Amino acid sequence: MGGSPGTPNQSSPPFRDKREVPRYSFIAEVTVTDVANDTRMSGRISEISRKGCYVDLLNPLPVGTSLQLKVSRDLGVFTTPGRVIYNQPGMGMGVAFVDIPADQIKTLDAWLTELNG
Repeated sequence: MGGSPGTPNQSSPPFRDKREVPRYSFIAEVTVTDVANDTRMSGRISEISRKGCYVDLLNPLPVGTSLQLKVSRDLGVFTTPGRVIYNQPGMGMGVAFVDIPADQIKTLDAWLTELNG
């Protein structure tokens, strides 16, 4: 047994190095609603996983912002609460899905199965 997995590093790696589940390239339209002030923005999803997605948005929201996401692709729509976990000004933001509604998991899993092909 080498090293201890719980030991923190001097500098923590970016989120992409900490992923627990596969993330797939995925292009879809998304409506992002900032829950606190009901502000809606349109953007594009460029990556998705079972736990979250990356939203291409010129003016990403601050880390910690609670969101409602409505992702539209082909004939399917996936809606779920989310939270901004990182942002890249001028590019977009990483969003973690929060408490995905049971009736929405089927849509997400169907998309991921298709992407895993």
